[in-house]
Amino acid sequence: MGAFAIKLAQASNVHPIIAVAGSGEAYVEKLIDSSKGDTIVDYRKENEAVVSGLKEALKKAGQNEVKYAFDAVSEKNSYQNICKVLSKDGKITLVLPGKDYKDIPNSIEKSLTAVGTSHTGFAAEAPEAKVGIKTEPKDFAYVFFRLFTRGLQDGWFTPHPYKVIPGGLNGVEEGLSNLKAGKASAPK
Repeated sequence: MGAFAIKLAQASNVHPIIAVAGSGEAYVEKLIDSSKGDTIVDYRKENEAVVSGLKEALKKAGQNEVKYAFDAVSEKNSYQNICKVLSKDGKITLVLPGKDYKDIPNSIEKSLTAVGTSHTGFAAEAPEAKVGIKTEPKDFAYVFFRLFTRGLQDGWFTPHPYKVIPGGLNGVEEGLSNLKAGKASAPK
């Protein structure tokens, strides 16, 4: 999800992009543009090092704080670390519905980005997190997925690299185990 967010930010000329990545760092490096201030912070380090890395990336980009953040993980202290560099009136969107985000400061506006809302409406699982769009989710999805189709056709939006696990359906268990173990960070 994070790689797709980077691709959309690049297509919109949003910079600097400060991507937080781990074992997929080599893949993410191909997506960002360091000449525009984009950089990567390794999340495998302790939380204090991640926050320090975020602050250093901001400093290099000539920024003091983050105003907008997309947390494509929303666990393992990811959003807590982001909130430490997010401006007091910043905005963050998260991806795990039903999670308790009450440790996010009240001054930070939080929203939930979930594909399911494009089918069912607003996220009932997390009523405390407003959906970050100003129209009905089904209408937004109708337009957005057509934009994805155009991006795939024109080549500016590309799919993730993937690895085919041998064995057909017999390989599904191995694939799911790899996802659960975090072994499918860049190639899926």
